[in-house]
Amino acid sequence: MNPWISLACLWALAALMMTLGWLWQRRHSNAGIVDVLWAGGVGGGSVFFALYGDGAVWPRIILAVLGGAWGIRLAAHLWTRVSGEPEDGRYQNLRAHWNGNQLYFFLFFQFQALLIALFSLPFLAVARNPARFGPWMLAAIAIWLISVIGESIADRQLARFRADPAHHGRTCRDGLWRYSRHPNYFFEWIHWFAYVCLALGSPIAWLAWSGPLVMYVFLRWISGIPYTETQALRSRGDDYRAYQRSTSMLIPWFPKRSEP
Repeated sequence: MNPWISLACLWALAALMMTLGWLWQRRHSNAGIVDVLWAGGVGGGSVFFALYGDGAVWPRIILAVLGGAWGIRLAAHLWTRVSGEPEDGRYQNLRAHWNGNQLYFFLFFQFQALLIALFSLPFLAVARNPARFGPWMLAAIAIWLISVIGESIADRQLARFRADPAHHGRTCRDGLWRYSRHPNYFFEWIHWFAYVCLALGSPIAWLAWSGPLVMYVFLRWISGIPYTETQALRSRGDDYRAYQRSTSMLIPWFPKRSEP
């Protein structure tokens, strides 16, 4: 199948999935489902391109395993939060800002379908890679393992902290959260470099760089850190401001000493 036709098909499937997600959101008043569907959709995109790509077998097998496992893990983690907690504060604020206008929510969900296609561009590059199994594929697996394990540890540390009622209104500084305000985002960003390695040898290998570049832009300036920190400042106030002053924003580093 022509790779660009494959991309269009993936977008169409994602648009249908997001339409169903929007209907679920209307019924449950919880737009957090969009995050679950995005993770599952991007992970599914890796499997889709692995199946229909015209590259060598090994890059496609590794792509399907790594991308699919990443999507399943992240979607399952997000679903646990969405199904067990009230709507995330980010979406509550959007609901209030839009006065509950469902047309805006529908367009928002469809924008996420476009993002699934955008973030699947690295998979398109990998699926056309004619290279045999080699060192760069081992490097991709190593990067993937480090990033997914790191993100899983950060998620568990935060979940354990939030589960203690005594920590209500306080900021997690346990484990990896001592060295980065967003260690989960950091490892999520690192994860995309696995596909850069996996695409080496592909005629469109340059497309794989869209993963880490676009993810960094979204995390740093658009939908990741800005929204998360705005919500944290609303709910934790001065405690979070102190955390911002002492702790690296994204890339883990030793914390600064607290100001007297």
